[in-house]
Amino acid sequence: MKLIRFGEQGKEKPGVLINEKRYDVSGFIRDYDEEFFGSGGIEKLKEYIKENHDSLIPVNDEVRLGPPFARPSKLLCIGLNYVDHAKETNAPIPTEPIIFMKATTAIVGPNDDLVIPRKSTKTDWEVELAVVIGKKASYVPESEASAYIAGYCLHNDYSERSFQIERGGQWVKGKSCDTFAPLGPFLALPEEIEDINNLRLWLTVNGKTMQEGNTSNLIFKIPFIVHYISQFMTLLPGDVITTGTPHGVAMGMKPQPQYLKAGDVVSLGIDGLGSSTQKVRNYQ
Repeated sequence: MKLIRFGEQGKEKPGVLINEKRYDVSGFIRDYDEEFFGSGGIEKLKEYIKENHDSLIPVNDEVRLGPPFARPSKLLCIGLNYVDHAKETNAPIPTEPIIFMKATTAIVGPNDDLVIPRKSTKTDWEVELAVVIGKKASYVPESEASAYIAGYCLHNDYSERSFQIERGGQWVKGKSCDTFAPLGPFLALPEEIEDINNLRLWLTVNGKTMQEGNTSNLIFKIPFIVHYISQFMTLLPGDVITTGTPHGVAMGMKPQPQYLKAGDVVSLGIDGLGSSTQKVRNYQ
């Protein structure tokens, strides 16, 4: 069972993906939000599906998928968490996780358009593994961190490099533009992923492979990241942590970066977490 949300943007309903077929569970669940994750909603949903599998309402495959959970309280990011990406951007290898935030208003569905913001000259891509928190976490021991994870999903951490690096202040303003956080197509529960530390990540632009990596190369592994962040802030159910990108971003291209432009098509995926595609257009 995987969690999905479907329907018109801003009016998504909760659903599930079972054996690659979509079903509506909005008659049982209001939404995949903080209340759902924090009240044992996943286990209740599993029991509901077990008892009502034959009467679940199917959802047409043509219906738009939204982000697989409602807008979280926080979307946290780990920067430079692959050695090869740090090297391609001429950054030092971190000795502690680099934490920054993306505005949650950047969150969109997996196949929604990427909108290049006004005055952008350097819009870039970053395929990443995202972790969703399942229960309130504060000062979590690393040995217990996995118990706080609700699941995993695909994320593209779009970045406007001139806003991020050349405009002063923190990275957040280069990371938070509308549509800069497509998530999904689904949220996979931990038991559906055989080895979270051995997943292939890939990204193409106009059919050309730009990124190919593996989560085995994460500098800071996921349990440590959950533990580490929880020392500085309380993580709430439904919060998202996106764990960094491998090499192959536009900013690292030699001799000349080739940033995204209107008409480009970006596709990406992670083993076990599906794939997504964003068409690029200018802000209007």
